[in-house]
Amino acid sequence: MGTTAGQQLRALFYVLSPSESAFRTLEEVPDYVEKSIPFFIAFIVLEFAVSWVQQHKLPGRINDGISSLSLGILSRLPDVLFRSVDLVSYIYVWNNYRLFELPWDSPWTWYLTFLGVDFAYYWFHRISHEANILWAAHQVHHSSEDYNLFTALRQSFLQRYTSWMFNLPMALFIPPSVFAVHLQFNLLYQFWIHTEVVTNIGPLEWILNTPSHHRVHHGRNPYCIDKNYGGTLIIWDRIFGTFEAEDAKVVYGLTHPVNSFDPILLQLRPLAHIWNTFWATPGFWNKLSVIFKGPGWGPGKPRLGLPEEIPAVTGNEVPFNPSVPAYLNCYAVVHFAVIMELYIDLLATVTTLSQENILLRIAIIILSLTSFGFLMEKRPKAGILEIIRCSVFLGVYKLGYLRNQLSLLDYAYERNELRSLQWGFVVNSRLNPAFSPLAKVLFSLCIAFWGIQTMRWITSSKDKHL
Repeated sequence: MGTTAGQQLRALFYVLSPSESAFRTLEEVPDYVEKSIPFFIAFIVLEFAVSWVQQHKLPGRINDGISSLSLGILSRLPDVLFRSVDLVSYIYVWNNYRLFELPWDSPWTWYLTFLGVDFAYYWFHRISHEANILWAAHQVHHSSEDYNLFTALRQSFLQRYTSWMFNLPMALFIPPSVFAVHLQFNLLYQFWIHTEVVTNIGPLEWILNTPSHHRVHHGRNPYCIDKNYGGTLIIWDRIFGTFEAEDAKVVYGLTHPVNSFDPILLQLRPLAHIWNTFWATPGFWNKLSVIFKGPGWGPGKPRLGLPEEIPAVTGNEVPFNPSVPAYLNCYAVVHFAVIMELYIDLLATVTTLSQENILLRIAIIILSLTSFGFLMEKRPKAGILEIIRCSVFLGVYKLGYLRNQLSLLDYAYERNELRSLQWGFVVNSRLNPAFSPLAKVLFSLCIAFWGIQTMRWITSSKDKHL
């Protein structure tokens, strides 16, 4: 069963009725998240427009936005190769250990699952802040020093491997098809609350998780730490004592900023920190505490660490924002758009591609996102990595492995060649959308440009040592 644009839009706000979103089998459940990508883009554009009208400034930065989108893409790549761990584990428990079966088409089952998924999310989210090993995955989402709709897409690819266990009690009686719907709705709802353009939504602030409540959750101010864990509902925080209303201006990000746009570093550095701390901490029980107690814990401290050790916020904090030329920002945006198209096409055609082609595309995406992070940080060897990336992309594209990519360039080329055919300028020409000359020229010029830039960097480095 397909979904209309109106239904997909309402799914973002969790306002589809049970009759519209109840399915007998798991195979019938739409991929609401994938179908929401155009709406993500539309709302991001709308947020920029509203912010400009309201405050005469943009709600984010190009480098941080690309970083957030890169992390979002990385977090979804495992789904291309494997079925969701949440669903696989849930189906296993359902098939082997369910106690009874609630009717899949009952509104009562739908509303019970809504509460159950959100309750499970609250506890998973809370423990992800209170257990160091889970925080190592979740901190990726908090690493941005901006707060906008890009931040909502900033996710960890490791988090899915810890969240699944919190949903298993529902598998004892709730059908997988109902669970799969609400798992997506709960995630989608949390997209729109990552914004500063919505201030307060009145009485609904008492019940729902809202932009105001979630801004507190993303703050590094001492009053914001470990507060407001709810997904869709804020009632769990009010019940369990973790609610905090928005008060002083929120400063976003981690208490100890990572200062990087490298998606691989952002994903893995916390694990390296735990590894080093584990071996540096004496005593068996202390080593276990490094893993399972809070990220602020140390020998002789409370489970979650000492509140007075949280760095003070002055309000004058300056986000990590290396200055790069305007042309480099434009370059990064254009090439990121190409990779975004590659990613969307991969999701749409994964069932028709060979395993070799899938792995090749994933490798190109990861290489490209890493290179963009290097460029945004102005790393000295970013040019070398970009030469490698463009050369690989050029070679793979020329061999025909990316036939659907650079569609805008291919379309422009095809239109020009068709026009030439109509006017008799081309004889015996065969259109080849697998590799248009425009694509070849684009990436060849990029390789030449970064080659020149790298030679300049090498020359200047040698001069400094003379």
